[in-house]
Amino acid sequence: MKKANKGNLPAAVLMLLLLMGWQLGAMKVNAAYILPTPWQILVRLWELWDILFLVHLPATMQVTGIGLGISLVLGLGLAVLMDSSEICRKALYPLVVASQTIPTTAIAPLFVLWFGYSIWSKVLVTVLFTFFPITITVYDGLQSARVEMAELLMTFGANRRDIFMKIKVPCALPYFFSAVKMAVPLSIIGAAIGEWLGAQSGLGYFSRRMMTQLDGAGVFAPIVILSVVAMLAVGLVSLIEKKTVRWRGEL
Repeated sequence: MKKANKGNLPAAVLMLLLLMGWQLGAMKVNAAYILPTPWQILVRLWELWDILFLVHLPATMQVTGIGLGISLVLGLGLAVLMDSSEICRKALYPLVVASQTIPTTAIAPLFVLWFGYSIWSKVLVTVLFTFFPITITVYDGLQSARVEMAELLMTFGANRRDIFMKIKVPCALPYFFSAVKMAVPLSIIGAAIGEWLGAQSGLGYFSRRMMTQLDGAGVFAPIVILSVVAMLAVGLVSLIEKKTVRWRGEL
């Protein structure tokens, strides 16, 4: 417990220094609609607590959860497919990379035109943000399996399924958790951007609405919530990783 507290101390000190610098800078600017102080944001967060946590946060988390779930299925499927076949890798890899050159902020309004203000326009934006790191990172993990170990198993009569389950999956598991830790914040960002560009609820939508009212603290309050949720989610994934990938620290 003491070691964990000491490990978190540098991050806490740095965060405190950044907040102090922000507070001083905002006080010097003296224009809350442009740059509110951290204290003003906390006060506004408390004032908007009910509507943010009971209405808009659940809407954003629903988009995030569905988008991340689809990205996990799609990313893992593409990674396994590219690993299993050289032809599939050559065909799919360039398309996966090319998908990340699409300007999401430009195509998101098209999703709104296609699907209206339904949840699926935001989910598609989230998927575009998140499936790429999952696909590429898990594929690299599957490729990291040692050929010598596979050949050794084959000499004992193992088939491709045995090699995949006993060698490739354990090798790819740490990469998978790294991909999820990257994808979680990206999924939250994707959901917020989708809501910002076209929605009737959600933290991104609420932040945009506050901007039209020149409420700087109201703009930042949803962002603070999204940041805290992302950190908690990544911390939970890291905890699951420590319980699951027990051999990682031994390598």
